[in-house]
Amino acid sequence: MQAVEEKVPLRDRSGAQSGSRKPGAAGPQDKSSADGQPALLSATGLTESELSHGIGMDHDFHREEKVLPPSSLEGQAKETMHDAFWGHLKEQLSATPPDFSCALELLKEIKEILLSLLSPRQSRLRREVEEALAADRLQQEAARGDLDIFRLSKCILSMMTLLCAPVRDAAVQKLDSITDSTLLLRGIFQVLGLMKMDMRNYTLQSLQPHLREHSIQQERAQFQERLSRQPGLLDHITKWLSRAATDLRPGPGPGPDAPASSAAGPAPSEAASGPEPLSPAMVLSQAFLNLLLWDPEDQEFPETLLADRARLRELEAQLRRLTVLASVLLVAGSSSGSVLFGSPQFVDRLKRTTHALTEHFDSRPQEAMLAVSEQVSQEIQQSLKSMGLAALSSDSMAFLMGQLQDIAHAQNCVRSVVDQRVHLFLKCCLVLGVQRSLMGLPGGLTLIEAELAELGQRFVNITHHNQQVFGPYYTEILKTLVPPGQAPQAGVESL
Repeated sequence: MQAVEEKVPLRDRSGAQSGSRKPGAAGPQDKSSADGQPALLSATGLTESELSHGIGMDHDFHREEKVLPPSSLEGQAKETMHDAFWGHLKEQLSATPPDFSCALELLKEIKEILLSLLSPRQSRLRREVEEALAADRLQQEAARGDLDIFRLSKCILSMMTLLCAPVRDAAVQKLDSITDSTLLLRGIFQVLGLMKMDMRNYTLQSLQPHLREHSIQQERAQFQERLSRQPGLLDHITKWLSRAATDLRPGPGPGPDAPASSAAGPAPSEAASGPEPLSPAMVLSQAFLNLLLWDPEDQEFPETLLADRARLRELEAQLRRLTVLASVLLVAGSSSGSVLFGSPQFVDRLKRTTHALTEHFDSRPQEAMLAVSEQVSQEIQQSLKSMGLAALSSDSMAFLMGQLQDIAHAQNCVRSVVDQRVHLFLKCCLVLGVQRSLMGLPGGLTLIEAELAELGQRFVNITHHNQQVFGPYYTEILKTLVPPGQAPQAGVESL
């Protein structure tokens, strides 16, 4: 096989696994239009709105291989259908004379996939694919009965070696040891499916800066167009920011007309030592945090965040379950001592158990925590015995189960403290970034550090993109809420 005629700019092998390319691998540099949108939509299979907002907000927006559990009905049905198809192909190829009708269709599809992975500039490799898998020649060989499926499969593997991302090298090399033609074709199709996914992800990663800027400009222009027709669009945004400013100003507690987002608990800023000068950045951070406590009955949701309302609800549910998880670990740790919780395996087991049993916590909190109390206390007793330690007394077990069950109530003291600390962590993420906020986590949160990092990154992605799009509107409103003499220097400009 000859070398690829022209090589696209290479990416470091240390990059994202599904997006990294090797020498000679195709890249998405050639576009079918001036702005690249048609080529991108074709490569990714996504809608323009998904790309415009999703990629602009999610910094690691890519698709993963969907793996169905073998025990699931869908997984079993899919595997049965695949086995039947490849069994039928084996019968055709083993017949006398061989029947190549199904194999010809497969080779045609393989050719289309290989060509789709090539850049137009890779003309030499494109000619090789066209010649090796020319439909007319294959039809003639099949008619004569001398179509060599195994030889063609080996040729296809050579092409795949040149085109695949580094992460697929091992999978392609593994196929090279297969001697059965049917099994080899089946393996080729499986790896080609992964290579198509790699190309989609690589296309997204390569064009992400362009798409992000395009998304910002497009969303801002669309909002400005709506605003010119409906000047009142800024009303809910102004109220939302005003509430956040009120939350941060020292003084009496919220009045009877304050929304649930203000009255649900102390603001994270209250945990800080000493009052800080009010700044626009502080107000906007508090406003974003209040979105995670939004009353579903409150219809005055800021228009600039309507596209992310479903994502914010998911984050709110994730935050609540993390708060419950950390509370369970705190209570269990205080009852069982440091020996058990010094074992990462034991902690991971408790986390998996709690996560599974609290899946429906929002709808049935007391039922969920009853199950958690029974299972966690049992895990603790069994682990203590297996380590040769004294088991908990019946009174201690009853006390532990009661404390765990009480976490079902939002007013539970442990849960309230954890909730405040998680909100404070999220506020730090908005100001310092996720990695710096993970340094020196307060007590009770260190055991859920990985989960907090994921939550914080998702929250930062949403708020950062929103601020980039609508920052100019927020700045003008905040100038009226935080007078220049009251705000620190450059406070408004820092947005």
